[in-house]
Amino acid sequence: MDQPDLSAPEHYINREMSLLAFNRRVLEQALDPTNPLLERLRFLCISSNNLDEFFEIRVAGLKQRLELGSDQAGPDGFTVATQLQSIHAATMDVVREQARCLNEVLLPAMRTAGIELIPRTQWDDETKTWLERYFELEVEPVLSPLGLDPARPFPRIQNKSLNFIVRLSGKDAFGRNSNLAIVQAPRSLPRVVPLPNNNGNVKRIVLLSAIVQHFVSSLFSGMEVLGCYQFRVTRNSDLYVDDEEVDDLRRALEGELAQRRYGAAVRLEVAKDCPPEYDEFLIKQFALSELDFYEVTGPVNLNRLSAIYDLAQRPDLKYPIFTPGVPKRLVGQGDFFAAIRAKDVLLHHPFQSFAPVLDFLRAAAQDPQVLAIKQTLYRTGNDSPIVDSLVSAAQSGKDVTVIIELRARFDEEANIELSNRLQEAGAHVMYGVVGYKTHAKMLLVVRREGDGIRRYCHLGTGNYHPKTARAYTDYSLFTCDPEIGQDVHELFLQLTSLTQTPRLSRLIQSPFGLHAAMLAKIEREAAHARAGNPARIIAKMNSLVEAEAIEALYRASCAGVKIDLIVRGVCAVRPGIPGVSDNIRVRSIVGRFLEHSRVFYFDNNGDAELFLSSADWMERNFFRRVEIAFPIKRRSHRMRILRDLDTYLWDNTQAWELQRDGSYVRLQPGSEPAVTAQLELLASHALGSPGFAAS
Repeated sequence: MDQPDLSAPEHYINREMSLLAFNRRVLEQALDPTNPLLERLRFLCISSNNLDEFFEIRVAGLKQRLELGSDQAGPDGFTVATQLQSIHAATMDVVREQARCLNEVLLPAMRTAGIELIPRTQWDDETKTWLERYFELEVEPVLSPLGLDPARPFPRIQNKSLNFIVRLSGKDAFGRNSNLAIVQAPRSLPRVVPLPNNNGNVKRIVLLSAIVQHFVSSLFSGMEVLGCYQFRVTRNSDLYVDDEEVDDLRRALEGELAQRRYGAAVRLEVAKDCPPEYDEFLIKQFALSELDFYEVTGPVNLNRLSAIYDLAQRPDLKYPIFTPGVPKRLVGQGDFFAAIRAKDVLLHHPFQSFAPVLDFLRAAAQDPQVLAIKQTLYRTGNDSPIVDSLVSAAQSGKDVTVIIELRARFDEEANIELSNRLQEAGAHVMYGVVGYKTHAKMLLVVRREGDGIRRYCHLGTGNYHPKTARAYTDYSLFTCDPEIGQDVHELFLQLTSLTQTPRLSRLIQSPFGLHAAMLAKIEREAAHARAGNPARIIAKMNSLVEAEAIEALYRASCAGVKIDLIVRGVCAVRPGIPGVSDNIRVRSIVGRFLEHSRVFYFDNNGDAELFLSSADWMERNFFRRVEIAFPIKRRSHRMRILRDLDTYLWDNTQAWELQRDGSYVRLQPGSEPAVTAQLELLASHALGSPGFAAS
């Protein structure tokens, strides 16, 4: 039989449309009545924030390519122009659904629950009096209305800021006719304003946008305000630094950060009640087109409603609090190093606590036998206890080396501040490799012991960020395996000195070998299948778009390999194509926690291999980042991770299955019991559950 063309465009799903489909799955969580009410509001805000970043980075990149005349189609056959048209149509649907979710579902439910977001039409006299005073004292002093005339061109509008276009009638202070003005709401003003609570448990809230619109006439004395309409512009927020020309990466990034608020406009959102002539006026001012324009029913800065989550002070409307478990061997452990010497320790966050990682680093900083600490930092957050321990270690005279990735998107400024603090403490701070983001998650502690120098390692799939460790699912491993320790040592030498590393014995690294290794392991499964042996692949990751990896999966499927892909977000694989991907099943898990772990399992005819990794299967992770994949050798750990993967594959409540046409269908329990993977894992690992003490 003729072999199918595995590279045919119809076998691939477009990356941008897949990303928008993921955001729809997030939005569906806001519409799911089984989720707590304030969590549903939070999911709505997350979907809005995701959409913002999609335009700031992905759409901005497409528009740049179009401007440069690069309209080449990708593996899916979509040209840039086709993608922008498809994005507009899909985004219009999302924007309409977000508005329906807020106005018709969440706000009525919140009102019933005692949280009232009060529109201007329902303000009573007492509320108006209080808000007028609030406007005079807190809002008006920081507003600077900008009248438009030939001497005053349209002002610079910051990225994602709240603005109003005001329609006026009458003469200004100089006797001239004036009909337009712009009012910008400074970022210092809270977008959600709680009203005095005189109604018992009812929390009454007003939006800043409503306050400005109601009292805006006081800013234009002697003139009549005929209308005041919200708008917001989204700008290109991707930082550009010429890696070949820059001498000081930190200084170059600092210069770029100052310009991020005023990048090229890529999207315009305007309130639905704004007259069409003003829509057209704003589109022209930002040099945009109809494909970049979105009409919004409700607040244009939807994600700012996330402030209600904390303001409401309603734990009964949130997910139940849980206490992450701790492996039994680490409970009350006074000697972390002895526990790790005894055997490797595997953690599954957030079901198990991130505290052992913090405790380990704190112990290393204080231990007089520790000679050196080396760590990579991609995202770690402000006021990080990780950085506190590194600073303490450096100040106590230990050799501390930190590889900070300054170009971690939207964390650049925080990482620059962290690097300054570490350098002041005496740590050696490197900014990674020019042209390659350092995304690997590695911590190395070098300790002098009775029998010589020993290396202790912590490796993970997620960032060294204590806050996200309670919200993202990730694995991490403590080990003092000499071969892994030597590999990690070599990798740090590579990152600091840029020397070539010898062949690694246990770890696999990108950009040098990870891509080839994954393709080889996929092909090995295909060979087993062709030989009539058992063959199975389970791969869990955030994104899967790299064309050669997808072709390899298609070849394995054709050979008869059973392939289960658990891909949270973007997935370009098109499952279920006869003769191409019959044996491939793709699912996405969207729930309370953000699925973030990367796990690669290959059956290998019974001699199974299982890797944890910092890398997704994308071009950037394989070829433009420093990443690692590390093996799980201890049998009990492999079996535990496989049980976790099976739990994800059994999920029939928060799992979405990818269809051949690119759509996702949410699974529903039929006659079988309902399975929610994240709840099952909480029950297995969280404190107080039967399995919380598992090592």
